[in-house]
Amino acid sequence: MIRHIVMFNARNAADVPAIRDGLAVLGGISHARRFEVGLNTRRDALSSDVDVIVYAEFDDETALAAYKADPLYADSIDRVRHLRDMRVVADYVVEDAVVVDRRG
Repeated sequence: MIRHIVMFNARNAADVPAIRDGLAVLGGISHARRFEVGLNTRRDALSSDVDVIVYAEFDDETALAAYKADPLYADSIDRVRHLRDMRVVADYVVEDAVVVDRRG
């Protein structure tokens, strides 16, 4: 499984809701096993650069590529690109990750 995390920073704070709404369009793409859009709570005093986060899980690279090829993906880009300054993407394979599970 691949975890796909994307972080965005708005050019103007007033645009954060529009960015969130533009990214929420991605939830209509069926290739993601799980999809979330959230606002940064800004509880970390050392980093407040991120406004909106996208988190998605995909079965494999093929599913992630299909997600990015979907017309809704292009629609989301058109809605958000002009409103954001920063976009940082991180993808990782869960099976290759170091995992500590303390849930008993």
